[in-house]
Amino acid sequence: MDVQSLVFTFLGGIGIFLFAVKFMGDGLQKAAGDRLRDLLDKFTTNPFMGVLTGILVTALIQSSTGTTVLTIGLVNAGFMTLRQAIGVIMGANIGTTTTAFIISINVSEYALPIIALGAFMLFFFKAPKIQNIGQVVFGIGSLFYGLKLMGQGLAPLRDLPAFAEWTVTLSDNPLLGVLVGTVMTVVIQSSTAAIGIIQQLYAQGAIDLSAALPVLFGDNIGTTITAVIAAIGATVAARRTALTHVIFNLVGTAIVLIFLRYFQRLVEYLAETFNLNPMMQIATAHGVFNVANVIMLFPFIGVLAWIVTKLIPGEDAIVEFKSKHLDTRFIGSSPSIALGQAQQEVLRMAEYSYEGLENAAQYLVSGDKKQAEKTVQYEQAINNLDREITEYLIQVSSQSLSDQDSKKHSTLLDSIRDIERIGDHMENIVELKDYQKSNKVTMSETAISDLNEMFDLTKDTLKAAISALEHHDVEKAKGVLEKEELIDKMERRLRKQHITRMNDGSCTGGSGIVFVDIVSNLERIGDHSVNIAEAVIGEY
Repeated sequence: MDVQSLVFTFLGGIGIFLFAVKFMGDGLQKAAGDRLRDLLDKFTTNPFMGVLTGILVTALIQSSTGTTVLTIGLVNAGFMTLRQAIGVIMGANIGTTTTAFIISINVSEYALPIIALGAFMLFFFKAPKIQNIGQVVFGIGSLFYGLKLMGQGLAPLRDLPAFAEWTVTLSDNPLLGVLVGTVMTVVIQSSTAAIGIIQQLYAQGAIDLSAALPVLFGDNIGTTITAVIAAIGATVAARRTALTHVIFNLVGTAIVLIFLRYFQRLVEYLAETFNLNPMMQIATAHGVFNVANVIMLFPFIGVLAWIVTKLIPGEDAIVEFKSKHLDTRFIGSSPSIALGQAQQEVLRMAEYSYEGLENAAQYLVSGDKKQAEKTVQYEQAINNLDREITEYLIQVSSQSLSDQDSKKHSTLLDSIRDIERIGDHMENIVELKDYQKSNKVTMSETAISDLNEMFDLTKDTLKAAISALEHHDVEKAKGVLEKEELIDKMERRLRKQHITRMNDGSCTGGSGIVFVDIVSNLERIGDHSVNIAEAVIGEY
């Protein structure tokens, strides 16, 4: 037995397998686009729908961790409650079993032609849709090829006396099996790959069912550890969601271990009745365990939510993406009231732009990633409100409007566009700070002081424009125009001062790019603030 060859074959196989799972999942996600997020947003109105959506999304992207991350993002954004998120996570546990069923279909002999077909689609077609499908096909082929190599590397283990003794120990001590499965998944960082290893060991006759099942349950616990690690230092909602995943799988494993003998008999009965091959038996055991776990714990979703809320107290400052005031019933009955509601949402959107700019300014000084993430959250919320309010105002425009309401309608539409652009500029500033950090670009204290000065003036100008829009204050709007002239003068002055600093060597060329681009973005925010003010002036 050439040990080196076997180890290299196994490691190469698991490497190809892990790459295939990610590559295939990325292809599916790109093919689906933003529809996955929309699916989670629209079809999780209650925990039961959450379970169904979790199954579908996880089956599509082949990653329960990916579904959990999407879900956490929606909880953070106020799109989804913790109870709905628990439903999605339960569904994700069932959805993740699809990979085990896929690899149980014995098509390893056709792995290389499938890889060739995927590569052909990737390299000879330019259409993004065909390339995405090619990525999925290439991933599926690589999945089976990696699995085949893993099997070749593991096959000789059945003849090793030491390994045979170890499997007997696992059969006699299920808790040890659970621990082995948990550690294996944490090390590999993929429950799918860990289950693939168990399927191969069982198919090669290196391990029996009584030893394989506890390891399989441990894999389910191990996959939650990844989410826990990802949630360290994250928001309260993220930590609660990750903890729910852990509790859910721990409780399920504890219950099934109590009835392990009966569970094993059920799997053996299903294997005999439907003539399942060894790999399909493990996939079936995985599927039955997760479905049974969901059925058992689904009635206790409220209890789970209460437990994690008690264990992780606190409140997140959630940036709510959804509109609060838009009511389509008023569009036909009272367009004037509908415009008033739209104005309330535009003001919320404007406040988000101010808060986002505030966080971008703080991030520039502190480099604290949380402030960068908050800015991006505000920008995403602005984009979402932009879509919702614009659609609402388009519906309002189909009604008969008075001259005053017609002017107000135009003001709101114009303001929305400017606020959305302000959101883009504040995100640009965050990206510039990211560039500065990643490229270790340093700026002098004077340069940072100059930027803070311009940030303060820009924030004041934006705040005045928002106030003018809220109160229809023409005088304040005219004041915004005066402030913007100061911003323009400051931009020219700061550029000249920075060129001087670069010439005398107190600032580097890299810092010059970052400095000038930030100043330019702030100047553009000033321009958009003026546009908002001019729209207010134009109303009267």
